[in-house]
Amino acid sequence: MKYNDLTVERNTRPSRKGRGIAAGQGKTAGRGTKGQKARTGHYKMPAGFMGGQRAIMQAVPKLKGFKSFHKKAEVVYTDRLNDLKGRVDNITLADKSLISSPYVKVKIITRGELTAKIDLETQFASKTAVEAIKKAGGSFKKVGILKEPKKQAE
Repeated sequence: MKYNDLTVERNTRPSRKGRGIAAGQGKTAGRGTKGQKARTGHYKMPAGFMGGQRAIMQAVPKLKGFKSFHKKAEVVYTDRLNDLKGRVDNITLADKSLISSPYVKVKIITRGELTAKIDLETQFASKTAVEAIKKAGGSFKKVGILKEPKKQAE
């Protein structure tokens, strides 16, 4: 048998607090006299509770407004698509400098006249823009956002 194989059982009972002076933890039961921590339920205070005075979260002024984490779609108008032909997607639009990057959301909105026959593949388009594309002899297909390629560590 090894020392670490020995099992030792506790030789003491749990202390029974508040059972009289002779019990050793009588009267105040080890909590001292008076005060918030001498009362029952003192351990259930909410986070940031500061003893009944105004909590720090309430004292600090809050920032106005709301910041959305959703990136807004970049808008392309139908009259800007007239000098394009064939299949048009995010990469084509980025090459023609109509959007900032091929990896952003794009929404096509009607403005002016669309005469070019294009097969558009973007994320969003208004109903009137889809009608204008079909009227010009083209088509619209909704596709997902292109994933940006990960940069390799050198």
